Amino acid sequence: MKPLLIVGSYLSPYVRKVLVCLELKGMPYEVDHIVPFFGNDAFSKLSPLRRIPVLIDGDLVLSDSSVICQYIEDKQPDPPILPADIGDRARARWLEEFADTRMGDVFIWRLFNQIAIRPSVWGEKGDRELVDRTLKEDVPAVLDYLESEAPAEGFRFGALSLGDIAPACFFRNAGWVRFQIDAARWPRAAAWMARTLASPPFAKLARLEDAILRTPIAEQRAALKGLGAPVSAESYAADAPRRGVMPI
Repeated sequence: MKPLLIVGSYLSPYVRKVLVCLELKGMPYEVDHIVPFFGNDAFSKLSPLRRIPVLIDGDLVLSDSSVICQYIEDKQPDPPILPADIGDRARARWLEEFADTRMGDVFIWRLFNQIAIRPSVWGEKGDRELVDRTLKEDVPAVLDYLESEAPAEGFRFGALSLGDIAPACFFRNAGWVRFQIDAARWPRAAAWMARTLASPPFAKLARLEDAILRTPIAEQRAALKGLGAPVSAESYAADAPRRGVMPI
């Protein structure tokens, strides 16, 4: 099978979700490691919103992580990344949607963007007031919901699925800005996310992520190659960042 090409950063939660699914299925892939906002003009044609990840499979181009994961599931159904029961499949998709939208807004745009992306990519100072308000109001609401959904043991629908993978992806980024789930307040959610992040696909990717986390943007691609990551030969990366077409 020819490797799929995933365009996007190893440090993105949305890219991580796709890569975890590919790892679970044992599907060959290459990564064109592009830091968010660093795509060139050709990237704009692949991703109309200038967001990552993008999947390229021959003539097929897809530019949404949920659509990509569904395509991966359809292309190679075994092992599955969604439960067999139709109701559980729908609930797993809902948890993925909750993660990508609500958790993406809270943990990425309100926290990670303010603390990490704005200073490193744009040279801007983050909004500390927004960060404090988010930690006080929005994060507890998200964790209250996850606590209500968390299984007493194992994964949400038995085997590891998108219902576990999608929420866990955001806690990797949150951890890099020194956020950890309060296990005394949300014990089930904390244990659930810890089990998910300790699974082999996450652990394999974590080695690469941690190695480049503080590497200058211009040097990350070479660093990944040195670590043996499946980095593509050619890239859609540009030398300077460019904002997307949607407000953040």
